Amino acid sequence: MKTVKTLLIIMIFTFLPKMNAQEARVSHDSKVEAKHTLSYYQQRGREDAQYAQKFTASTQAEERVFWKEQKQYEKDLRKENRRGYKVYIQAKNDSYAEHHHNCNGNCHHSNYWYENAAHYHYEYSQPRYENRSSSAKVKTLIGVSAPKVRVGIF
Repeated sequence: MKTVKTLLIIMIFTFLPKMNAQEARVSHDSKVEAKHTLSYYQQRGREDAQYAQKFTASTQAEERVFWKEQKQYEKDLRKENRRGYKVYIQAKNDSYAEHHHNCNGNCHHSNYWYENAAHYHYEYSQPRYENRSSSAKVKTLIGVSAPKVRVGIF
């Protein structure tokens, strides 16, 4: 009986390290695969942003279809791979910020392009060529005070 237990213990300690090594390898492989997937979405985000920045539609309807397809792709990506979606959007945000810095008003984009680009970079909310003068606003402060009444014994 003691020899059976001894043999069993020896076998457990012999095979246990090999199983742990295989688990570590699987874990490492999945991390590498996840990193590769995230870099894919980062590259895809940059490419899509650059394509959208260079895209010129012949009609307004064609441009609307293009942006609708972009939004649908992002919506589907968000459903199936949330982490990849975040990397993709961050890459697009970075690309639009870089484009905004390099554009300097020399790029001629449509108003619809600026509406959609504002989703990725906040400074596109108003195109550079628009007149940014603020309209006159009048602010009035009206206050109403109530009379003070004191009641006292003395």
